[in-house]
Amino acid sequence: MYYWKDLAEVPGGFGPSVVTIGNFDGVHQGHQQVLGQLIEAARKIDSAAVAVTFEPHPAQVHRPDTAPELIMGLEDRLETLEATGLDGVLVMHYTLELAAQTPEEFVRSVFVESLGAAKVFIGHDVRFGKDNSGDLATMQQLGSQYGFDVVVIDEFGTGATGAEVGAIRQDSESANRRCSSTWLRELLTAGDVKTAERVLGRPHRVRGEVVRGAARGRALGFPTANLSSRATGFIPADGVYAGWMTDAAQRRWPAAISVGSNPTFEDVPRQVEAHVIGRPEEAPEDFDLYGQMVVVEFIDRLRGMVAYRGPEALVGQMRLDVVRTREVLGI
Repeated sequence: MYYWKDLAEVPGGFGPSVVTIGNFDGVHQGHQQVLGQLIEAARKIDSAAVAVTFEPHPAQVHRPDTAPELIMGLEDRLETLEATGLDGVLVMHYTLELAAQTPEEFVRSVFVESLGAAKVFIGHDVRFGKDNSGDLATMQQLGSQYGFDVVVIDEFGTGATGAEVGAIRQDSESANRRCSSTWLRELLTAGDVKTAERVLGRPHRVRGEVVRGAARGRALGFPTANLSSRATGFIPADGVYAGWMTDAAQRRWPAAISVGSNPTFEDVPRQVEAHVIGRPEEAPEDFDLYGQMVVVEFIDRLRGMVAYRGPEALVGQMRLDVVRTREVLGI
């Protein structure tokens, strides 16, 4: 997959292409449905399938104090977009200067002059250009002017993605709910990583560097990989989860994951800690994770965060958490 960080990186004469644009935070099943349609359309006319996205998220530029927490970092977004089968992703650095472009300036420079768009896939409620002055009618008029077709999509799938998402939960509130990044944030805020996995089409994950902590887990017989506070990805509700941890060598380990400040001890900041189950104790030098970037995947929430009456009670609960994690993961 081609990955361009700037319009100048797109080779001259690129195209024809079939293009869509969006933030794609989470690259959930609704996004995947649209990208699948885009790729299919591109193949039919022997064109490249390209997604245009932004970094940082526009809300972080326009309203940084109230911008939503992102579901995934850029590295995971690119990795997941590539897995859809796209031929290219253009990540535009979002600035106030970019936002000040008129709709025609943006379309001409990105879709026409850089990507050679033959078709542009957009939602019916699209807004773009200075002061969000461009809409669907604007895009259609620009398509006629510059020679590309505009394909209107039901943005990221209503009724979410049909039968698959309709089966996520059977309650009336969510059975026909559209897949969205907002819904995912709600689910993760509630710790419902199981439903979030259904909306995403894969387990939710957080990526971060392993840093040194207070080593309390090691002292208790449950060493943990502590993720840096700069980890990317939406951190779900406090509690203990069953999941997986993948290290820099692409070794994937079952893990009992703690999220929170560990109320049994004082002065512990909120963090993500993964206790690897079945770690190779016979060769601990091969399992030094400090400084490594690891990926933690959340499969199911086992319990909330509880303050225990001392380390012994906590150790007893941690043993039960490991047993339950093995049951959830089927190991």
